[in-house]
Amino acid sequence: MEFCPLSVYSLTAGSSGSPTFLTTNFSRYIMDKLIIEGGRPLSGVIDVNGSKNAALPILLSSILLEGPQDFFNVPNLRDIRTTLKLLGLLGCDCVQEGKRVHMEPGTLTPEAPYDLVRTMRASVLCLGPLIARLGRATVALPGGCAIGARPVDQHLKGLEKMGAVFTLEGGNIIGRCEHLRGAQITFDMPTVGGTENLIMAAVLADGTTQLNNAAREPEITDLANFLNSCGARIRGQGTSTIEIEGVTSLRGSTYSIMPDRIEAGTFLACVGMTGGRIVLTHCPVEALESVISVLESMGMRFEHCEQGFAASMSGPLKATEIRTQPYPGFPTDMQAQVMALMCLAQGVSIVDERIFENRFMHALELVRMGADIQINGHTALVRGVDHLTGAPVMASDLRASASLVLAGLAARGETQIRRIYHLDRGYERIEDKLSAVGARIRREHEDD
Repeated sequence: MEFCPLSVYSLTAGSSGSPTFLTTNFSRYIMDKLIIEGGRPLSGVIDVNGSKNAALPILLSSILLEGPQDFFNVPNLRDIRTTLKLLGLLGCDCVQEGKRVHMEPGTLTPEAPYDLVRTMRASVLCLGPLIARLGRATVALPGGCAIGARPVDQHLKGLEKMGAVFTLEGGNIIGRCEHLRGAQITFDMPTVGGTENLIMAAVLADGTTQLNNAAREPEITDLANFLNSCGARIRGQGTSTIEIEGVTSLRGSTYSIMPDRIEAGTFLACVGMTGGRIVLTHCPVEALESVISVLESMGMRFEHCEQGFAASMSGPLKATEIRTQPYPGFPTDMQAQVMALMCLAQGVSIVDERIFENRFMHALELVRMGADIQINGHTALVRGVDHLTGAPVMASDLRASASLVLAGLAARGETQIRRIYHLDRGYERIEDKLSAVGARIRREHEDD
């Protein structure tokens, strides 16, 4: 296999497939940056937040409910705030106080406007619930992280089998259906969003819906468990075959969102970069088995203790190989963080990214810090170096931001990470949590 060395210039000089926004002038935006002084081991306790990826579809399923609802363990994140604004426009009044969100149902409207949907891909998950409740929906095609194409065709194909009809007008998905009916639906590939959208649509459909080749992620199980607590009849969540027996209505309940496995995995990986020992409370260990296995192969040590789940280093980092896959395989949302570890590992590591075709943009910034990374299509070869050096870097997406935080924690000197609004989409004040366990990290406001 022939690899292309990744230089500081290779992604900004018009190379094939390069993301054009890397050279975009963002001077008109006011944003925050993180400043990190590396080289300090971590020690202490970190509490894992509720899962963003579970909370978003669960919150959007409020559209299906006919009574008030209380959600607990909801993280205070930008994507959550966007979702609550969207729900308010759709007719579900939501108020967040700390980790609690209270929802009061109102008169629903079928239109999800572009101004909100463009900032967050998960907002397309209001499509199924709106059609199920109102028989119609107009949802702007979604935006979000620029990590490759994530089409919604699987969502639409499944809903069409349930009786919906769609047109695309002016950048909007317009769907109609007098009443959804149960159907046998087989996904072309496991799709998390597609599985979630169709579960939410099917709970109010006539008859029984069977989803085959469904995604198995824990966040889907959390959504199904929540809907069941409201009166839905869903079986098989967590497997590749899910059955939904439609009901006439759903009531409100109280429900606590599962812990965030990606946030937890990120903090575990931080210890691999810095050394020391941290304990995670509310760590979803079972949902992290594939990540923990990789980190153990790199020299990390884990144990259950009285306070929670402890992580430490048992020696120098070792090279490894990962291939991203749908759950229960290694998650693409942890690929960038583990690549940061590989930069300091002894030997040559390999990353095979099979989920998103454009998810190596963080590699360029790691190279700026002294990493040795070569890219060939969906594969990255990482040769471990003795150390990383602090540098000004720029985040390109949510998990890329996290990988740069990891690199900054280990680097010699000062690292400045710009465009951290990406980071704020998935990590609630990460600098506060890391500062509490010994990191030298702070947030500053700047007019970039």
